[in-house]
Amino acid sequence: QVQLVESGGGLVQAGGSLRLSCAASGRTFSRYAVAWFRQAPGKEREFVAAISWSGGVTYYPDSVKGRFTNSRDNAKNTVYLQMNSLKPEDTAVYFCAARATYLSGAYYRQRSDYEYWGQGTQVTVSS
Repeated sequence: QVQLVESGGGLVQAGGSLRLSCAASGRTFSRYAVAWFRQAPGKEREFVAAISWSGGVTYYPDSVKGRFTNSRDNAKNTVYLQMNSLKPEDTAVYFCAARATYLSGAYYRQRSDYEYWGQGTQVTVSS
């Protein structure tokens, strides 16, 4: 079992930055691929970023590419999502998710790919 806890959300003005953290406990995190999803009120949960367990491979959809950066520190069992140039449309609850994999460079983009989820952290971007 892996437990995930997100932190770092909050209220920020458009153009500002936030850094989210996803802290894992329960098992060695270094063999888990991790992704971030977000869900705005009345909308489907949306893929935001993914990172391989090695940290060497990341993937972003066009909606956040160039603004969001995913990184990880396996020694600290923590994954980070640096969000810059935030827009009001980035407002949502942000979730991290993890799955075990033997492939150091693998990442996954589908909700169904992930076994473990955190409870989410609210990000609100004001215009």
